[in-house]
Amino acid sequence: MGEFELLARIRERLPAAGPRVRVGSGDDCAVTVPGGATATSVDAVVDGVHFRRDLASLGQIGHKALATALSDLAAMGAEAGEAYVVLGIPPDIDEDGCIELLDGMVALAGATAASLAGGDVTRAAELFLAITVVGHAPGPDSFVSRSGARPGDALVVTGELGAAAAGLLLLERPDLTEELDDAAAERLRASQLEPSPRLGAGRILAERGATAMIDLSDGLGGDARHLAEAGGVGLRIDAAALPLADGVAAVAAAAGHDRYELTIGGGEDYELLAALPAEELRGAVEALAEAEAVRLTQVGEVVGGKGVEIRLPDGRLLESAGFDQLA
Repeated sequence: MGEFELLARIRERLPAAGPRVRVGSGDDCAVTVPGGATATSVDAVVDGVHFRRDLASLGQIGHKALATALSDLAAMGAEAGEAYVVLGIPPDIDEDGCIELLDGMVALAGATAASLAGGDVTRAAELFLAITVVGHAPGPDSFVSRSGARPGDALVVTGELGAAAAGLLLLERPDLTEELDDAAAERLRASQLEPSPRLGAGRILAERGATAMIDLSDGLGGDARHLAEAGGVGLRIDAAALPLADGVAAVAAAAGHDRYELTIGGGEDYELLAALPAEELRGAVEALAEAEAVRLTQVGEVVGGKGVEIRLPDGRLLESAGFDQLA
């Protein structure tokens, strides 16, 4: 495999650049004409830390790498713009394997209107992808940060929770599928391997006045703590209100886990946790259902003080911990 031949094959497979890209992959730099305001995020995934090649195909790894980066844009309420990819290639992945990785990204880029505008390739000891994404909005005030939650706001989540953590358990322990029908098991595995960034939902929540927002990459417990700390507020979460995905409870029980602890600490759901003015809740629920077919659920509230209180159905409090890759 030669570097220049690989880059040529990659460029052949890239979709047409978006309207903001004037010079894309193949030159020394990409040239864009963004207009308005931009939001930029850098994300990386590494074999053995964020994925396992024995559990995921190369196409799924490419999809997930781009999805996790785009999820950061969703949390800001941004429109997907450009993505720049650095691919670290270990010796046991050949040119066709690299193209399979790319195809996973290309499919998701097409579905989200993101432009793969450039990047780099290098030899590496382990497979990794480092992705920089740029999102757009009419102006800086259109973006939603983590820091604006106010006492009295409703605390809401998009979609369903716990599916990615349960899906990982199913991938690691295939015997657990005995508790589920095939379709439910496949949905849980897909949530782990091919997450969907909530870009449309993020823009709607921003338009509806969300005061703070974060994507659930490290688990509801950990990410709620980030939201509380950034805003200098407290959060109260009712675990009984959490919208658990179908099959999570069964997988958790079969694996000897509490369903709420698995859901709150598991991570990688890539749903959105947002603080929303109480008077906007009903309109936001209806807007997400109509435009995105996405469920929006109130799971708690923003209060004065600090910290995160997660109350289980039996009245006990659960520590707000999430996944920490460096712990």
